[in-house]
Amino acid sequence: MPQTTGNDWLATYRALHARHGPQHWWPGDTPFEVMVGAVLTQNTAWSNVAKAIANLKAARALRCGAMLKLGDAELAELIRPAGYFNVKAKRLKHLCAFLRAEGAMGRPERLRERAPLPELRQRLLAVHGIGEETADSILLYALGLPSFVVDAYTRRIFGRLGLLRGGESYGEVQAAFEAALPRDVALYNEYHALIVQLGKATCRPRPRCGECPLGGVCRAAR
Repeated sequence: MPQTTGNDWLATYRALHARHGPQHWWPGDTPFEVMVGAVLTQNTAWSNVAKAIANLKAARALRCGAMLKLGDAELAELIRPAGYFNVKAKRLKHLCAFLRAEGAMGRPERLRERAPLPELRQRLLAVHGIGEETADSILLYALGLPSFVVDAYTRRIFGRLGLLRGGESYGEVQAAFEAALPRDVALYNEYHALIVQLGKATCRPRPRCGECPLGGVCRAAR
């Protein structure tokens, strides 16, 4: 990990927030809807996830109990717009079974009472189809717990800035953010959303450095 200070990470956040403003992320009316979105967004664009969630709502299937009652093929058809629909249908069923086993089927936010954050994170990671990014998205956005989300945009942007060398594990990147920032759910939420916005619009595989609010401090831009 390169030598940095907490100010590097906070300054990046402030620059992004000044340019893009609040992102109001993650979209979802309920904790369960956010959880479903976290699974469906794996390897696809959010616009496709939104279509799949709209199908679930129209079928009155965006509830844990209702989803468990659906056949795998029926659920897969509803979420078809999100891609990998057969795989994701099974993952959603595993998530729902986990919530049922935890006594949180009707109110997933009760998971916050089941265990401390590190243990709860491990329980989520033990659910088939839930990796680190998905688990942290659930913890942060659905449950309001301070677990920083790391994604491909994070690695790309902070590698170009020189704050990451590249090749760090997920846990190492997450630890770097959490060590440098106040342990604040709202900050983690907004920061990750701003990273996604920058990665999608500006810091692309072929970056638009002239439009980037971080151009003055970015090693790659220089």
